[in-house]
Amino acid sequence: MDAAGHEDVSKHMGPYYAVFVALLCLTAVTVGVSYLHLNRPLAITVALIIASVKAGLVAAVFMHLISEKKVIYAVLILTALFFALLLALPNLTTFEHHSGMPGT
Repeated sequence: MDAAGHEDVSKHMGPYYAVFVALLCLTAVTVGVSYLHLNRPLAITVALIIASVKAGLVAAVFMHLISEKKVIYAVLILTALFFALLLALPNLTTFEHHSGMPGT
């Protein structure tokens, strides 16, 4: 590979290094949060938020979504909303099964 090709590749490596460092830091934050002994719903919420940020970084940089057209973002948002609906669905049905009196 010639010098111009090497410089071109080196120029594009910056975002990859930045995401790598961000993923390392967010992994350390995840481990640190686990030592806080939060109650379960809050711990799950914090873990999912951190995981979503990490997934967003990977999708944006490694999958090159950051430079895609708006249609890709629309599909991505629709997928995220559908996923959130699927996560909420068991909670919505659980509340219907609780009654005030035992045996009813």
